[in-house]
Formats: sequence, structure tokens, C-alpha cells
Amino acid sequence: MSKRDYYDVLGVSKTASDQEVKSAYRKLALQHHPDRNPGNKGAEEKFKEAAEAYAVLADADKRAAYDRYGHQGVNGPAGGAGFDPTVFAGFEDILGGLGDVFGFGDIFGGGRRRGGPQRGSDLRYDLEISFAESAKGVETTVQIPRLEPCDSCSGSGAAPGTKPTRCPQCQGRGQLRYQQGFFVVSRTCGQCGGSGNIIPNPCTTCRGNGQLTRDRKLTVKVPAGIANGQRLRLYGEGEVGLLGGPPGDLYVVVQVQDHAFFKREGDDLFCEVGVNFPTLALGGEVNVSTLDADEPVKIPEGTDAGTVFRLRGKGMPSVSGRGRGDLHVMVQPRTPRKLTKDQRAALEQLAKVLPAEKAEARASSDERDERGVFDRVKDLFS
Repeated sequence: MSKRDYYDVLGVSKTASDQEVKSAYRKLALQHHPDRNPGNKGAEEKFKEAAEAYAVLADADKRAAYDRYGHQGVNGPAGGAGFDPTVFAGFEDILGGLGDVFGFGDIFGGGRRRGGPQRGSDLRYDLEISFAESAKGVETTVQIPRLEPCDSCSGSGAAPGTKPTRCPQCQGRGQLRYQQGFFVVSRTCGQCGGSGNIIPNPCTTCRGNGQLTRDRKLTVKVPAGIANGQRLRLYGEGEVGLLGGPPGDLYVVVQVQDHAFFKREGDDLFCEVGVNFPTLALGGEVNVSTLDADEPVKIPEGTDAGTVFRLRGKGMPSVSGRGRGDLHVMVQPRTPRKLTKDQRAALEQLAKVLPAEKAEARASSDERDERGVFDRVKDLFS
């Protein structure tokens, strides 16, 4: 039976752009994908037909030859010996599990033979620290379970005194390949499970796996200034690799507890302190807590509520080790809840000499509170 026209297969015109060809192929590949149509031979044939058409039309030279000479111009299916599998790059989401069906698994990240050395898995550990520890830095110990080589067999999986042997069925390749027309189908060897070796006498300690799960204590140095959600990478502290492959890494994700007084924004800190009305009106000095010690802050005469003072270099240290952020202090009037007789008398006397209250058109308290104090502070420096 003669082949269908490649343009008809993809449902595009002969003047279609490269992007139109690619989009048409993606749509057909998704529609007829074997995973979506298990056991459907018709869908499988359409999937192969679309792949063959795209392999030619996505290659500029092959497409030009096909436009001029038809199927004969591309020397057989999909361009014959000149077929370039890299035209399928970009379809990893569709073909990632089918790379070996086309005989070019490397294009889809599947080129590494299962029988060769494989890198160990990465591990994650969530470490919770206090706000003070994030500011000063801390060295702590974590305990993680991870796969490590079996001591009895040194990771080989074979009983002491024996060795794994090459699989006679796949000859150590870990895969069996079958030719089906244009396609080369690769399947994992059922005898060795893809490892390329078989173990006649498995190690009794690890049952032939070559690995055991153990709890390991590791020291983690958390640098000063680390922020919530940042992670530390401990190279080679993940799970052991297979067949001599390198170990994975351990990622320690830091969770920093909130602070009751400070709020952090980058390396800057923000806080709010209450100040007595006489100090705001007459001026004075208040002590403000910082990460290191109390710091005196001068309050000028006639300071308004909501005024922000910047203490340079009193914020969080940079995790890179270069400098520190600033501390932004917003002052708010402190209203006493209980007054002594003398205090009440003094305030009453002050009220008599102050100007009469006058209502002014200002934003409602709900509108003012709708924006947080730290948003208002940041507005002052933006």
C-alpha cells in the first residue's frame, strides 16, 4: 500500500511554517499516544505515521527533497540513513517514555543505560530554626535515613566470595531490541531487570540489593542571615549511587520561626515601638531592642505618630557575608490604660491649655488599618 502524503498525514498545507508543522504533530501525537490508547493498533499506526511525517517535514533538507521528488526523494521511511532524530527535541513531555521506541533515547534524556553506573538520589531535610539562630548562624546535627552500600557484600549484592555474572540473555546491555519496520523497540531485559548482571548467590544481608537503609547523623552549618525557605546543599550526602555511580546530594531546607517583635524584608528589619506622648511632643530618647543590644534612638521635639527612624547596619546580616541590612523603627503613641491621680490631674491641666479638638476629613480607621504598618513604612523608602 502506498504511503500517504506527509502533509495530509499532519493535516497542514505545503506552505505551512515550521511552527505549524510542529503544532500539528504535537496534536496528533497526543491524540494517538499509546498510553492514551492501550491496545489500539489503529492509534499506534497513526502515531508512527505522524512521527514519520514529522521527521521529514521538520528537517529543512528532507522537506525540500520531499517537495521535489516525493517519498523517493527522502530515501525511504523518514529519510532513511540520513534521518536526524534531533528534530524530535522539544517533545520530551510526549516522547520521554518512548525514546527507545525510536532507537534514540538520548534525545529524550533516556540514553543512559540502566546497566551502567547511576547517580544516587538526592534527599531533602526540613530544618526548623529560631529567628535568633538565623541572625547569628548555628551549627546543628541532623539525622537522616538513607541508602548506603551493604557492608557484607560491599554493594555488589552477591554473597561474600561470589560475584555477579553477565546476563546471558541481553549480554550485559540490560535491554533487548526488536526491529519493527521503521521502529526499533527496546525493552528492559526480563532476566536481569535492566542491570545487565544476574546474581546467582544473593547476599543474605541485603537480599541482593547491595544497599541498606541506615540513619546517619550529619553536621549542618547554617550561615548567619539565612532566610526562610533558603536551602543548603551538602554534596555527596544523598543516597549512594548504583554500580559505582556517584552519590546524590542532601538539600537542607531552612524554616525560620517568626519573631514576636521584628519583621524581615530582605536583609532589613521592621519594628514598631510605643512612645509616651510627652516624649513625642517635647523630644527625648527611647531604647529600642536590636539583634545585638538595646540602641538609644533620639526623638525630636514634635515627632508625629508613625514617624520612622532608620538604624543603619542594625538589620540582618547578609547571608553572603557582605554587610548588614537596616532596622526601621516606627514610633506610635503609647496610651496609658490606668492613670494615677497625679497623672490624671496633669493630663486634665494639659487638656485645658491645648487648642479645642477639631474634626478633619481624614481616611477612616478601617481604611488606615487596611494597609499594614510595614507596608506604610516601606512606602516611605520606595
